[in-house]
Amino acid sequence: MKTTIDLPDDLLTKAKIVAATRRTTLRELVLQGLKLVTESPPAEERKQREAELRDLLKAMRASNTEPMVPLTREEIHER
Repeated sequence: MKTTIDLPDDLLTKAKIVAATRRTTLRELVLQGLKLVTESPPAEERKQREAELRDLLKAMRASNTEPMVPLTREEIHER
């Protein structure tokens, strides 16, 4: 389907440069951008997922985070 979009001149120029450096067409660049925007989750969902992941990583963090030190022979045999 064909459509007409009014873009600012500077944005169109930048988009053409990006398309040329990627060796693709302006059409393909616009398609990639639209897919990215329409298929990615909304910002609220993304923030909630990031918060859940942070909480999970925090819960998985070991309580004994002191560095390990080599034991002497005597300490090994004592244990």
